[in-house]
Amino acid sequence: MIQLKSKKEIAEMKKSGQLLALTHKKIKSMIKPGITTWEIEEFVNDFLEKHGATPEEKGFQGYRFATCASVNDEICHGFPNKKPLKNGDIVTIDMVVNLNGALSDSAWSYGVGTISDEAEHLLKTTKEALYEGIKQSVVGNRLGDIGHAIQEYAESRGLSVVREFVGHGIGPTMHEDPPVAHYGKQGRGLRLRDGMTITIEPMLNIGDWRSKIDSNGWTARTIDGSLSAQYEHTLAITKDGPEILTALEDDAG
Repeated sequence: MIQLKSKKEIAEMKKSGQLLALTHKKIKSMIKPGITTWEIEEFVNDFLEKHGATPEEKGFQGYRFATCASVNDEICHGFPNKKPLKNGDIVTIDMVVNLNGALSDSAWSYGVGTISDEAEHLLKTTKEALYEGIKQSVVGNRLGDIGHAIQEYAESRGLSVVREFVGHGIGPTMHEDPPVAHYGKQGRGLRLRDGMTITIEPMLNIGDWRSKIDSNGWTARTIDGSLSAQYEHTLAITKDGPEILTALEDDAG
């Protein structure tokens, strides 16, 4: 069931989203060769606690961490660990913040040190594909319009779109209807309505779009070892257009 949100509920989710965006901004300044994703995990735990929030992912279906930290060929749900990041790596940090019961969800990919032109193209295109999807998130459009815009943009630039993992409705619980695919056909699927809150979170690969799951039962990685990146925002569908809830007020996108 899709739960439409009031302006007050969206405002509370935006407060959560602003804290999440600030957390990503802090993480960005931490990314360098030699840092571990475990250090980022500890920072997120401490930072959210200091701001009166909790990491919603921790404990979800047995997941043990505040963040997902996916490196290089890991598509999503990578476990934070104590292995130092190397120059040339890319890493995606994904997290869900609960601030006084209001949820927000956002992932961001980062290059570590100097990355290859190929990796730079992947990060740039994945972020741009996210915003192509957001442009279609207007009242009266359909979910297929979002997926089509992302897929067309990504594939026109030589990248593939992961099919197995999708965006979703959010609030008051982490994963709600509707599922938001990052591929599809224009004019198909559920019609968008004022008050819907969803995540759009395209995962793009340099190689094959298919994934495999590690023995930990969580971490998905590309089947061919190619690099993968992800960018995600939580947004509200409003009569005035899409409102991004997980971007800082001064973030130009």
